[in-house]
Amino acid sequence: MKDISKLIQGKKLSELDIKVLHYIIENIDDVLDKGVRGVAKDNYTSPSTIIRLSKKLGYTGFIDLYYQLLPMVNRTVGQQTDNDEDFLRISQQDFFKENSREDIDQFIRQVLYLKQKYIFIYATGFSAIMAEYLYKKLLVLGKKTVIATGTDSIGVFENNLEDIGAFIVISKSGETQQVIDKLLVAKDQGIFTITFTKETSNRAAELADLNFKLTDNNKLDDRNMLPNSFFPRLLMLVEYIFKMYLDGLQKEIADE
Repeated sequence: MKDISKLIQGKKLSELDIKVLHYIIENIDDVLDKGVRGVAKDNYTSPSTIIRLSKKLGYTGFIDLYYQLLPMVNRTVGQQTDNDEDFLRISQQDFFKENSREDIDQFIRQVLYLKQKYIFIYATGFSAIMAEYLYKKLLVLGKKTVIATGTDSIGVFENNLEDIGAFIVISKSGETQQVIDKLLVAKDQGIFTITFTKETSNRAAELADLNFKLTDNNKLDDRNMLPNSFFPRLLMLVEYIFKMYLDGLQKEIADE
């Protein structure tokens, strides 16, 4: 059974809702043909229950729910994860399929050129490993940076709001409630927010001023048990951003 804990987090679903959602996910190849009435019949409930479930999850209706779930359940088109060579290959297309050079330029302007205020990084779980790497990379470049993870007191974040110029979140799912709560606080304080998430729709991406999307091969594997190149892609994107930043600094020096 697929792990849907992040997908349903904060959605206030009933046991029946969760049962139906599992059914839709496990039968994703057939449910569109069955339609709302067929899904309801197979789960001994009413069509209105299916519609309400779709809206509780933030979608306009059953069809919208289906097309949002489809890329989460099925492997991303073109990703042959059973092929060793394809799995190990990270191409330029991986970065710029969903993102742009303008996104990178904006990150450099809003984050790497901060002078007085701090860069604050937040992540939980496996994402915290990448957050630690980004934190140390910023430190060696002389950037004022603070990091916090799910095990740290909320005071580390809330007591420093006035000094934060940019708030960076790394969240593969983009649905971790701790992440969402802090993004909402940062937005309310007028802090520029950046998120690194999977490429499909998620709350963290929608909330952020700037979102970087990375391919997540197994979008319903929140425990990170299956082979996935999300974090390697993220690492390479971070290094590419810093390359663009340092190349720009060298060009400024040469032009002086």
